[in-house]
Amino acid sequence: DKLQSAETLLLRTAKHPTVAGLQARNISFTTYDYLYEEKASFEEVYSAIAADCIARAEAGEQVVYAVPGSPLVAEKTVLLIRELAIKESIPVKILPGMSFLETLYARLAIDPIEGITILDAADLERLLPEVNTALIVTQVYNRQVASDTKLALMQHCADDWQIILVRNVGLPDEDIREIPLFELDRTEVIDHLTSVYVPACKERIAPFELKPLQDIMATLRSPGGCVWDMEQTHTSLRRYFVEEVYEVLEAIDLEDSEKLCEELGDLLLQVVFHARVAEESGIFSMQDVINGVSEKMVRRHPHVFGGLTVRDAAEVVVNWEAIKKQEKAGERKRILDGIPKGLPALLRAYKLQGKAAKVGFDWDDVQPVWDKVQEELVELREAAAADNLRDIEGELGDVLFSVVNLARFLGVEAETALNVTNNKFIRRFQYIENKVMQQGLKWDKLTLEELDRIWNKAKQAELREKC
Repeated sequence: DKLQSAETLLLRTAKHPTVAGLQARNISFTTYDYLYEEKASFEEVYSAIAADCIARAEAGEQVVYAVPGSPLVAEKTVLLIRELAIKESIPVKILPGMSFLETLYARLAIDPIEGITILDAADLERLLPEVNTALIVTQVYNRQVASDTKLALMQHCADDWQIILVRNVGLPDEDIREIPLFELDRTEVIDHLTSVYVPACKERIAPFELKPLQDIMATLRSPGGCVWDMEQTHTSLRRYFVEEVYEVLEAIDLEDSEKLCEELGDLLLQVVFHARVAEESGIFSMQDVINGVSEKMVRRHPHVFGGLTVRDAAEVVVNWEAIKKQEKAGERKRILDGIPKGLPALLRAYKLQGKAAKVGFDWDDVQPVWDKVQEELVELREAAAADNLRDIEGELGDVLFSVVNLARFLGVEAETALNVTNNKFIRRFQYIENKVMQQGLKWDKLTLEELDRIWNKAKQAELREKC
């Protein structure tokens, strides 16, 4: 009756099944759907709707503003209108309506008295840490929101926690299905009538906290803290960052998970340290670091967080590079720009060759690369025979550069390969050292042939261990 007799009937949206019923009864209305196209955010849309409703009322119109379901369930516009109406002394009457929640309770046999929390997907990340009940997440209206919802929930529930996806509840094409959490954004159809029910997690995953480490660093850098820590700058800390990276790599090579955990902690400390130094200067904060890399990862994975479809991992890499190129267009004007000068030489050579290869400066197959290595070795021999130190240095560099290129064609990173060999040399030399000590021998009394025999025994021992 209220809708039929309305002088001015305004709908927040006409994209709802009940609107067909209004049209069948020849009830005229105006919708605010155009604002969803014009405005940059929902907040702007809601504010514009509330302002227009109040302006019409102030102009003397008898306004009926209608929304899907209950006007006080997940309807921020109603709250905004009421707040503005109170300020302008405009009378407002809210008529109750049935929301989708009542139907959902019936379909899932839920009694909300046992404890349930209802959250808009936009508020999920901010409010979720305080929630210990079952959860209904509303406004999961597209795949991007579904992905954000999944990631937020994964901070508190296991990846395979069973949730219930609810779409078009109460309609003839109602779709209610139980799925593992990690599949939430992989569902075929997600739209404005999609919600998610999350049973209370029996074993909630405690979110990790970076703040204790940040607080420790702030204390160390503050007056009365550690004199050494207070004196450090980005430049003075550089060597420690590099050392920690190599200790992480060593733990990976050793396949020592306990050591890896410890070394990753040491590396994280360096990140927090640099962020603290920057924050004290007002340049950026740890949160800026996290926000920046989070936004970058979402931006560079449109096949996960957007609507892009890819065939395989190779296409992922192609897309990644294309997005990267677009992001860095203003910074990298030359093809080889963007490769840090401070990289280890072998790794830098690998990256330089990779960049050149992307624009076609590369061989089609590996055979010419083998030939190039041989050619550079011959030139190195000639330089050594001429006893010219500068030429020897240059030709040796050419040999190493060509070997890096060979490694690239063989699918191996030269820096990693050399580290593997370094570690192998350490193990075998320590084997020799142990034998020398065990047998009470003297290094200066041993010939190279004798040491070489022990070395071969070390190789044999390693082979037996592998078998």
